[in-house]
Amino acid sequence: MNLMSVTAPASIPSPPADFSSISLGPLTIHAYALCILAGIILALWMTSVRWKRRGLPEEAVWDISIWAIPFGIIGGRLYHVISSPDAYFGANGDLSLIPQIWRGGLGIWGAVALGAVGAWIGCRRAGIKLSTYADVGVPGLLLAQAVGRWGNWFNQELFGAPTDVPWGLEIDANNANFPDGTAPGTLFHPTFLYESLWCLAGVVLLLALDKRFKLRGGRLFWIYAAFYTLGRLWIEILRIDDAEMVTLFGVTQRLNVWTSVLLFVISIGMFIFLTIRAKKDTNTSLYLPGREPEAETGPTPEDHRNETDGQNSAPVSSASQPRANLAETKNEDVNPRKPGTPGTAK
Repeated sequence: MNLMSVTAPASIPSPPADFSSISLGPLTIHAYALCILAGIILALWMTSVRWKRRGLPEEAVWDISIWAIPFGIIGGRLYHVISSPDAYFGANGDLSLIPQIWRGGLGIWGAVALGAVGAWIGCRRAGIKLSTYADVGVPGLLLAQAVGRWGNWFNQELFGAPTDVPWGLEIDANNANFPDGTAPGTLFHPTFLYESLWCLAGVVLLLALDKRFKLRGGRLFWIYAAFYTLGRLWIEILRIDDAEMVTLFGVTQRLNVWTSVLLFVISIGMFIFLTIRAKKDTNTSLYLPGREPEAETGPTPEDHRNETDGQNSAPVSSASQPRANLAETKNEDVNPRKPGTPGTAK
């Protein structure tokens, strides 16, 4: 028996069922929700640090995020419901489960899509380009995804096919997510861990690329989308939880597989398009047109000094000829000479 315990493969245990939530009187705190919340906090922290380094107004990042986050949560839930409809609209479905996000189920692409709508509203109000917020925020978004995936571990959900790898995931045989007809003790691919590690690698990649190439205009966001969908593609194929199946070109796969393929192609195309456009576009402002800070569009300190010199240079002597010339130039601006008279630019 000792020999069997020594030679048995290692595994990743799932937390006990009573670890998935904590009851504090009438309030129940779910570990899944805590993971999502922790991810949001870390994302906001990283985004605010990068925001300051861009020299952008500090309060603007919070004003935009307060729109983006709730929109993203709603969008993520709606995408999950659409991509896994049986639990809600099937024969034994329960519509009351739709708002219960603490039970698990947030689709990243719904979160990104509707979150972008919220961010666009916030950006319009703050005078910041949406591409600016996207480029600054995507490393933090990936960090939030890496942390949020651990909520699936607490819920014992979204695991992959049976496996004998040393890092196989244990799932309680009496858990509702344990596959029917599978022997107790079977280990499964820990797809939550694969995705978490993939996202962390993506954070490092995005920060390195941004530091090296100073990517702007939304290009860093599309690198994020391409990188994430590339990883999500093979991770999604491993998963065995219920999902909407779609047949294209004679191949039947999960909806998220086809979504990943489509978004990967779109992301590569958008990155190429924006890179070509960036070579022609000389406008590198991070702000919406007409919303740049006064320091960018108003008089420079040098202009102010020249204006002051002009105003104070009326009584001049021959020794201060440069100041007299400057005063003359100022007077020309007020009372322009007729074309052809001395001192007029032709």
